[in-house]
Amino acid sequence: MDRLADNLVHFGRVLRSAGLPVGTDRLLLAAQALGAGTLGSHEDFRAALAACLVDRPEHRPLFDQAFHAFWRDPDLLGRIMRLLLPQVRARAATPPPPENRRLAEALFPAAEPRARPPDGQLELEARLAASDRELLQKRDFDTMTPAEWDAARRALAELQPRLARQLTRRHAAAPQGRIDWRASLRAEARGEPARPAREQRRQRTTPLVLLADISGSMGRYSRVLLHLAHGLLNPPAGSGERPAVEVFVFGTRLTRITRLLRGRDPDAALAAVSAAVPDWSGGTRLGECLRAFNRDWLRRLPGGATVWLVTDGLDRGDDPARARLAAEAERLRLSCRELVWLNPLLRYAGFEPRAAGVRVLLPRVSRHLPVHDLDSVERFIASLSGA
Repeated sequence: MDRLADNLVHFGRVLRSAGLPVGTDRLLLAAQALGAGTLGSHEDFRAALAACLVDRPEHRPLFDQAFHAFWRDPDLLGRIMRLLLPQVRARAATPPPPENRRLAEALFPAAEPRARPPDGQLELEARLAASDRELLQKRDFDTMTPAEWDAARRALAELQPRLARQLTRRHAAAPQGRIDWRASLRAEARGEPARPAREQRRQRTTPLVLLADISGSMGRYSRVLLHLAHGLLNPPAGSGERPAVEVFVFGTRLTRITRLLRGRDPDAALAAVSAAVPDWSGGTRLGECLRAFNRDWLRRLPGGATVWLVTDGLDRGDDPARARLAAEAERLRLSCRELVWLNPLLRYAGFEPRAAGVRVLLPRVSRHLPVHDLDSVERFIASLSGA
């Protein structure tokens, strides 16, 4: 039993390294379940661990891969080992298992680096590097290794979102437009040539409000949008008008983090956010958090703002909670210029709005877009200026 407990702790470390939110309380629960002595087969053992360590359906595929590899399934372990080695792939009779590089790195962290290729192979290595960049564009944020995540953050820092512009009620002098009678009469009173002055309505960058879900399944995806918001809050010198940006995160409560993101270093700013937000990687109370935003902040923000809602919509609640979510989402829709829902669950080709929270939100958003890899983020950014 002592050896089983040691293996269970090691397995929990592998799952955490691969990205699953497995805490000490869940490992203790799994140890109690295994110590009950009622497990009669290998399948019962796997089901008991899954019930204790997995709390979201989207985490189950990664858990199954880690379980078969860690608890001595030699066939899948050999296939995961082959994923780490350079090879020439032939046409196989059966498709390979889904690749998860974070799981491979968690299971085999001490992989040796490749030797420097001879000069004759530089062209081949350049092609492989270009292929790696193409793969990185389509790599899901939640399955990236730490090295790939660092490369993705550098790519995000190079993106410069250009928000749409909107007309205001104020006017400014312009070479063309309607006649500015006040300016024309003032010029005539000063004895200047009687040429009528013109004016046009001013434009401003559309204000932006980011509401990011930081529950366990949304951590990496929300960090991506927080990196983009950090770039908007800290534009390069000489870039012109600074847009009005407000950033909030929510899990079980709503927290405003705009001031924390104003630091120049994005990593330090995100670290400050993680330290200041108590419910990071916790549960989700979407309806309650939207209610807090509408009650405390909606009237204090600039009018005509675009709202980015970053969440998977998997809100746990009863019928009154869903009714509250519908009412608060409708109020938010009527109070903003555009409500854009950024949902990483759209990465699945067979996505269907079956969850109650998803069905409540869908009729009340202007656009429903994926945000799970660099390609989807770049497509979203490209659509902003013409929104």
